Amino acid sequence: MDAPLQDCTIEEQHGVVRFLWVEGVKPVEIHRSVLAQYGQSTMSQRKVYDWVEKFKSSRTLVTDEGRSGRPSTSCSRKASSTQEYRN
Repeated sequence: MDAPLQDCTIEEQHGVVRFLWVEGVKPVEIHRSVLAQYGQSTMSQRKVYDWVEKFKSSRTLVTDEGRSGRPSTSCSRKASSTQEYRN
């Protein structure tokens, strides 16, 4: 019985990238293989290259690292009150 590969996690795809890279498969071929299996849920070719570079740098984890700091967008009282005066 085949598992529905369209329902996958990004970590699963990272693991596939790592496995195929260790096997000596080139990043462009890795992306083609992942695309064939996961369809529209596939990470971009650029992301495959980025993850191959991470694995070349001795990374073993397939999960994204947490980020620190403020989110790129924020909503504050000052910003909302400024908009009120403009209207």
